[in-house]
Amino acid sequence: MSDSLRILHRDDHLVAVHKPAGLLVHRTALARGEHQFLLQRLRDQLGQRVYPVHRLDRPTSGVMVFALNSAVAAKLTDTFTQRRVTKRYLAVVRGVGPEGERLDTPLREEDGSRHKAEMPAMEAITDVSRLDSVELPVQVDRYPRSRYSLMEARPLTGRRHQIRRHLASRGYPIIGDAKHGKGNHNRFFAERLEAPRLLLAAVSLAFDHPMEESRLELDCALDTTMTALFNRFGWAGHLPVDSARSMELARS
Repeated sequence: MSDSLRILHRDDHLVAVHKPAGLLVHRTALARGEHQFLLQRLRDQLGQRVYPVHRLDRPTSGVMVFALNSAVAAKLTDTFTQRRVTKRYLAVVRGVGPEGERLDTPLREEDGSRHKAEMPAMEAITDVSRLDSVELPVQVDRYPRSRYSLMEARPLTGRRHQIRRHLASRGYPIIGDAKHGKGNHNRFFAERLEAPRLLLAAVSLAFDHPMEESRLELDCALDTTMTALFNRFGWAGHLPVDSARSMELARS
């Protein structure tokens, strides 16, 4: 793992970086024995304190935003809590996913603190669409050929493992998802396609800048594992690139 994190954007108030897959954002009670955390690495790289304002699951890669002081952190946290952020993810799933669909099955929280039956079902909404697909002449499951899709997911709520659970519930589990996916397909990608990780990446965030009259749009390139897989499957045209755009907000 490289010591240097990829900086996507930095100004006087916030910083956006690419979070590598497999890296925890910060210490938790479940992180016993872990020594590497995104928060610590970014702090050391910048030489100043940073404040997390949202989360990404450990196996998920992609764009994350941190505030550079507590006042900005409070504003950004409110922006995420109030769902005033546009999020875009890319995922590789088993099967040929729907061309466009809103998944709105309510989800119970998965925090490990209580039995799931004791947790209330919460509103959860994810818009998904199939961008591409591929058919391989390999029998992984019971069929002689195996089909996979590149899905775009735009979550409108922020439940834990929301995209993973919604896609799995529709029969299109994300490759590399040990909890909600299928082991034979996960092993095939790990052993034959050099993709031993969850194939889910946060590739875009857009939100109103907390201290400026502008909307900040951030795009994040995929890591080497997913980039190589996209090239192998003929999906290179869907590869995002690192970019940061600031657009002035229209005055009313």
